[in-house]
Amino acid sequence: MMNMQSRNQYLTELRIEYLKIWGRKARGALLDEAVKRTKLNRKYLMDKLKLKSNLDRDKSQVKRRRQYYDNSIKPALVRMWHIFDCPCGQRLEPILKNETDKLVRLGELDCPISVVAKLKQMGSATIDRKLRHQKEVERRKNKQRSKIYPLLYQRIPVKVFAEQDRQILGNIQIDLVEHCGASVSGGFANTLSTTDISSGWWEGGAIMSKGKENTLIGLKQARSRFPFPWLEIHSDNGTEFINAHLYQYARGQQLGFSRSRPYKKNDNCLVEQKNWTHVKKFVGYVRYDTTNELDMLNDLYQGELRLFKNFFQPVIKLVLKERIRGRIYRRYDKPKTPYQRVMESQGVPEEKKQQLSGIYESLNPAQLKRSIDRKLRVLSRAYQGKLNSLKVDLKKKISVRFSRVEQMPVPVR
Repeated sequence: MMNMQSRNQYLTELRIEYLKIWGRKARGALLDEAVKRTKLNRKYLMDKLKLKSNLDRDKSQVKRRRQYYDNSIKPALVRMWHIFDCPCGQRLEPILKNETDKLVRLGELDCPISVVAKLKQMGSATIDRKLRHQKEVERRKNKQRSKIYPLLYQRIPVKVFAEQDRQILGNIQIDLVEHCGASVSGGFANTLSTTDISSGWWEGGAIMSKGKENTLIGLKQARSRFPFPWLEIHSDNGTEFINAHLYQYARGQQLGFSRSRPYKKNDNCLVEQKNWTHVKKFVGYVRYDTTNELDMLNDLYQGELRLFKNFFQPVIKLVLKERIRGRIYRRYDKPKTPYQRVMESQGVPEEKKQQLSGIYESLNPAQLKRSIDRKLRVLSRAYQGKLNSLKVDLKKKISVRFSRVEQMPVPVR
């Protein structure tokens, strides 16, 4: 492989022969040989082999513009960039103007006065240009850094939604829905949502906080209410699910255990849908953090809501998805309730089907809806009562503080 100096020497000698020869074929043969040896573009070679080209330029006589922001400022600039958490040029420009003198005075930045003056004069585009190489170095360091994954995450396989079996009952997607309101501080209620991929059967339960033991207890209770056995559970990557408690439980019960890809909610899409239609749509987005509210949520989930959703709310399943000429066409089956899909399955014993049929015959959907609305009103009143009591307590604390301030002796001057 030629370097630039040897390549220019070769082309200088070749140009003498190239200019002496007449005829397109002869010159074409020389160009073919030059392309083969120098790996340059053919049109570019024709420009270089002209009578006057950049091969005649003497680089020693070329005057280069002297850089005002030379490499002497780069160590100080990189130091400032690291101190202020690697901001972009637009954000670093005012920092250099305002904070450079202070850091020099504190001894955090060691550079000459001329460099300090140049740092304070730099524009955002110049800053980004000077830091381009350093950013590439930092990026490569982070890329080569070994990723830290706990051993438990490596034992639990990742499954996308297309790999999950949608034909057999018992493949369960699980997720937690937070009821934290506007703040995640402290303890608050969470809804453990579980749904079967094949039938759409849903069971929910409220637990306090995201503790590993509470999550496992809620999962066991939800499993006991399903009309068919579980084969596999699929969760996201939260530590409330990926922990030794749940992993040992799955192994002991001979349950399959898989997880979604990080930040890919579509791998757990069916239970994500139920989080809205079965949970948030009813109980809203407010904060539930008392034992009374937790009991009310469990009474709602384990009573009328599960019966209303599983026995009277049809589910539409995706049958086929194909791409034709840039468009995606989806085909769905006929809407059926989870109860109907369970009754049509051959994996459920006849005794269980008879039991479900008896429950279905005894239910009144209008009465279930009225009961759900009544419990939601009771839950809303409990929440408003909690807010009112908090306001009263806050007013009492403020009044006590003001009374203490008024009782303080006034200093005499």
